[in-house]
Amino acid sequence: MKPLPAALMTLGALLCMPAVHAQHAHGAHRPPSEAPQPGQASSPYAGMQDRAIKALSAQQLSELREGKGMSLALPAELNGYPGPSHTLELADRLELSNEQALRVKTLFAQMKQEAVTAGEAVIEAEQALDQLFKSRQATPDALKAGTTRAALAQGRLRESHLRYHLAVADVLSPAQIAAYSRLRGN
Repeated sequence: MKPLPAALMTLGALLCMPAVHAQHAHGAHRPPSEAPQPGQASSPYAGMQDRAIKALSAQQLSELREGKGMSLALPAELNGYPGPSHTLELADRLELSNEQALRVKTLFAQMKQEAVTAGEAVIEAEQALDQLFKSRQATPDALKAGTTRAALAQGRLRESHLRYHLAVADVLSPAQIAAYSRLRGN
């Protein structure tokens, strides 16, 4: 058998490229248990196109509107700075004094109010960014402005949650902070 000419080998390789590329498409590396079933969409984004704000799930929208933590304060939580919500949940086990409990309740109410306002700003910024693309008005400058607005809103929300962890740490004793960390599994 004669060796194939180089031109034929190159042509063969080029003809195989679309098949190789198709193997690397979204979702091609799913384990067999997660492979789409007959009649099921194969896109990893299936269903997201129906969201009111594409970047936010219904659960995220709800948590933002309710001022929930959404793990935004993990750097504080996991480094020994108790959060107001969990401190109140553990009040008896931490043996909070009446004065401490009242201070933490006040901090929690303030944080919640601030977080709801900041959460609404995140929602508005994400909605504006979504609308920018939906209306086909996205330009590099508009994109920069929109993403900056969204990032700043998210940053303000996170800073708010983290700041209240600092405030609660000032209310508790070192022994209570150690007990909190132990009880929370940190």
